[in-house]
Amino acid sequence: MSSQLNNSGVKFLKALAKHSDIIMQAYLSGRVSEMDFDINVLEKLMELGVLWRPEPGEDLRLRSSVRALLENSLKDERNRQLDANIGSKLATIKTVTSHYKEALHHHADAEAEVYLEDLAEQVYTLVDSLKSSVRSLWRRIHNEFGYVGSINAKIRENELAQGQLTQMRQQLEMFQFDELAALAGSNRELRRLLVVQLQKRHTEISQELSIAQAKLIELLGKFREYLHRSQLLKGFVLHHQQKPDYQIKDYSAQHQLPSLFNQAKAVIKPASIDVNNIEHEQVFAELVNHLRQVRHNRDENQQQRKAQNFAVDDIENIDIVSDGLKEAIEHYFVHVIDSAQRMSALEYHQWQKLDFDQEVWVYGVINGYTGLSAEEQEFFEIGVEGHPHPKFTGNFVIEDVELGLR
Repeated sequence: MSSQLNNSGVKFLKALAKHSDIIMQAYLSGRVSEMDFDINVLEKLMELGVLWRPEPGEDLRLRSSVRALLENSLKDERNRQLDANIGSKLATIKTVTSHYKEALHHHADAEAEVYLEDLAEQVYTLVDSLKSSVRSLWRRIHNEFGYVGSINAKIRENELAQGQLTQMRQQLEMFQFDELAALAGSNRELRRLLVVQLQKRHTEISQELSIAQAKLIELLGKFREYLHRSQLLKGFVLHHQQKPDYQIKDYSAQHQLPSLFNQAKAVIKPASIDVNNIEHEQVFAELVNHLRQVRHNRDENQQQRKAQNFAVDDIENIDIVSDGLKEAIEHYFVHVIDSAQRMSALEYHQWQKLDFDQEVWVYGVINGYTGLSAEEQEFFEIGVEGHPHPKFTGNFVIEDVELGLR
């Protein structure tokens, strides 16, 4: 049986090589003129399944399988389409898998090996078909459907590709991997073919199709933009041919411009200083140097503007008071820890009858809390009480703080 298949295959390939001129004429022109070639050669090619006659009296044409082979080998994207017939191939794979499992059950090892080879061929053929369709689609996207001439033809090819891509994604949903896993069972070879290989390729192809669909939509928008521009240009050319003496009006000389011609933005933009531009730093420095400083001298404010004298003894007194304030703040923190209750700073100030000013005391408590380390601040929780400034928005006047344990 294998010897007969080998002889038939060799005979078929030799016929393709010997009559390549006839095959390429049929591929390029779509038909074969029977007047240009020997009728015996044409009948031989028809017997081999290379050529066929659709109807009596019609010209001979190339078989779709041979055309697909040439399109794939020559990377000709003129007539290639996406292969969306996935359902029938999946059904074939499931059928061959059942044959293989049945042969294993009956201990027919030779028959099972043949079915396994057939199954591997079916799986790899399906994967190669999917990858070939995606490659073909990307080539058509990259050259922007350059095998057709007009923009309208490009739009039609784009819409056709989108429809085929959508159909292909719908048929990819037919891959039920839980069903395939159950069909493979514990057989290692079946799981490698039906689960690992198919699931990996399914993920890759699904991602590629999603990206390709986005590119197709973007490309379709570009084509339509080109179409609108070309239609506008063709309309102007046709109008100029019908009225050769037509001259465009000088709309800039009119008081009111039509909205169509009033689309330009202002030539001079509003002036603004770019302080981040290092090249302008010297210019800014010169401008600042030439600024005049305006001073308003008033006699009644001269006395207040004089410098105030101070003595060293005042600094020593301030140090003593600050040391007492710091000690009182520490006692306040210790009291909060011992009582384990929240207490405001002013309540403690009134309870202990402290001599410090209330504002100094409140800000001293805040300063004492912020002076703690991060680990010590984790033990306390501080809250502020106050009101927003009635005149200057964004300012908050603190009246009291409340300290407690977390």
